[in-house]
Amino acid sequence: MSGILTLIFAVTCGGVVANLYYSQPLLASIAAEFQVSTAKAGLLVTVTQIGYACGLAFLVPLGDTLNRRRLTICLCALTAVALLAASCSPSYHLFGIALMMVGLSSCAVQVLVPFAASLAPDATRGRVVGTVMSGLLLGILLARTVSGLIAGVAGWRAVYIFAFIAMTILIALLGKMLPPDPHRPHTPYLQLLRSTGRMALEDATLRERSLYGALAFAAFSLFWTGLSFVLSAPPYSFSESRIGLFGLAGAAGAFSASGAGRLADRGRSRFATGLFGTAITASYGLIWLGGHSLAAMIAGVILLDIGVQGLHITNQGVIYRGNSDARSRVTTVYLTAYFIGGALGSTLASAGYAWGGWPAVSACGVVVGGLILLRWLPGTGH
Repeated sequence: MSGILTLIFAVTCGGVVANLYYSQPLLASIAAEFQVSTAKAGLLVTVTQIGYACGLAFLVPLGDTLNRRRLTICLCALTAVALLAASCSPSYHLFGIALMMVGLSSCAVQVLVPFAASLAPDATRGRVVGTVMSGLLLGILLARTVSGLIAGVAGWRAVYIFAFIAMTILIALLGKMLPPDPHRPHTPYLQLLRSTGRMALEDATLRERSLYGALAFAAFSLFWTGLSFVLSAPPYSFSESRIGLFGLAGAAGAFSASGAGRLADRGRSRFATGLFGTAITASYGLIWLGGHSLAAMIAGVILLDIGVQGLHITNQGVIYRGNSDARSRVTTVYLTAYFIGGALGSTLASAGYAWGGWPAVSACGVVVGGLILLRWLPGTGH
């Protein structure tokens, strides 16, 4: 796993996963164009994440038996078609269907992550996965900045045209640069799904880490879905481009990924779990104050993203230790739970904001972070 190949994996993962998050700074504008409520617009994020969870559950396991190079390129091509459909959707419902297909096919990144893990030697696997995940996490966070800036100049539909062009370029890059995937024994599809289910039932460590991941991503989605609503309303009344700039603050979390990977390589996973869980919980105190203080909001989002991304890398360092022949299925179990947590967090943000505004969203975040620490307490977590 050379440095340049690691970089290619990181750039590809970032470019693909960004498609899941372009809509978040645009929700107020999308709601206005399709004449729907803010709560209903927020469901578009949930729909995208549900599509992604379905891809994780039913498509990613194929990475343990099919050619991962070919599978990745096919999924990226489907993403490009769905993005083009989203850019010209005439109604809320058709736009939602297009975003669900974007989510479904963007699971390509989770074919690439275990592919990278399989190419890396045991001694540096945590570092390699951490570097690849840094690219993925930057894609998640900078997607909001790119989306907001493009929409501020050319409208929200231009964002999806840009995304279609970016995916076309990535497909060409993948066709040229992805290494051959070694042949592996064929496993029937239903057998793959059954074995994935058995892993979820029998592997206690995998279940534990999946729970941590689900709670962390619920906290992450809770914030980023609700942020568009609070910043577009008084006292801020920010434009889409200014809302998108918050992704730059959140990008600090990506730089915790490599450090978290090194902690996992050194066997410090339990310490890292408590550290990053505390960061998630504490961040929501600042985020609560952020309803009327921009400085507190920025500090809160930096701390939140460090906690969420650091815990995510810690979890992956643990679950990829061993399971060399089933890393795609391990990924499926972990990330299906992860994005179900994200979908619940997005739904909770929309409902909480409609019911009690930003304080209700922040209170939900404190509770979610507290659940991570409650599970981690000595004698209960791993």
